[in-house]
Amino acid sequence: MNEKCENDTLPTHFKLLAFPSFADMKVLLSVGVLVMYLLAVLGNLIIIALICLVQQLHTPMYFFLCNLAFQDIVYISAIQPKLMAITITGDHSISFPGCISQIFLFIFCLDAEFFLLTTMAYDRYVAICVPLHYSVIMNKSICVLLATVVWLLAGINAMVHSLLISHLSFCKSHELNHFFCELKTMLSLSCCDITNNLIIIFVEGILIGLFPFFLILTSYIFIISAVLKIPYSAGQIKAFSRCSSHLIVVILLYGTSLSFYMKPESEHSQEQDKVLSMVYVAVVPMLNPLVYSLRNKEVLKALRKVTG
Repeated sequence: MNEKCENDTLPTHFKLLAFPSFADMKVLLSVGVLVMYLLAVLGNLIIIALICLVQQLHTPMYFFLCNLAFQDIVYISAIQPKLMAITITGDHSISFPGCISQIFLFIFCLDAEFFLLTTMAYDRYVAICVPLHYSVIMNKSICVLLATVVWLLAGINAMVHSLLISHLSFCKSHELNHFFCELKTMLSLSCCDITNNLIIIFVEGILIGLFPFFLILTSYIFIISAVLKIPYSAGQIKAFSRCSSHLIVVILLYGTSLSFYMKPESEHSQEQDKVLSMVYVAVVPMLNPLVYSLRNKEVLKALRKVTG
């Protein structure tokens, strides 16, 4: 860290520009953000409640889905309420500690989602490719251990980034051209040497992003190979249907988040970056419970059991 960074005082607040091009449609934007937030929270709470209440859903797959639903609630609650406040009140300011909190929760939840989706892919691999050993391999202790490791790794990585950025100074500007305190956007405002920060982001994009994605793809190669060997079509359809929901969520999350963090920087892509961010920050948490419920007969059956 250079001397200038050490001597400069920390900013008291930042200004989130959010979506200035939609300034004339702030009511419509506010309603849209509110609807996405309520659908995401309500949908994920229903998933959590069903898994807790219905005995038939007390399996490893739904245990990890419950963790994913909880992560989605924390994820969207860390960002969307502030965006709603900005669009409704017109107050674009956010405190520096508030920014650090958003960065921590954002990285914490994004990492946790990558790890959870990888764990769920492994669960599906074991269930379909080695079904006779499933109860032994995916026992309760192993599931709890995997979930604990997921949350610990995500928390440690989020803490590292939060501490690193909290020691930077921001002399270029205090205006963030984003709808939340996004890590790369904040780094672009720092007058310090951010080379190490950018290297960490790139390396983590490979280790936490691409490597888990490779593991998921490898799992599905084995899964598809095993499913195609099933002698009757009904069994193939059932096996594919149990995996299709997970695969849809994987494509949505990885397609948007990795394209954002791994693509080259461009001054003309800021609005595109915000749209991509909105997909994996708001749309994915909203769609997760819909995808897992509408395409899952066990969840629909549990819902009818609880409501009927």
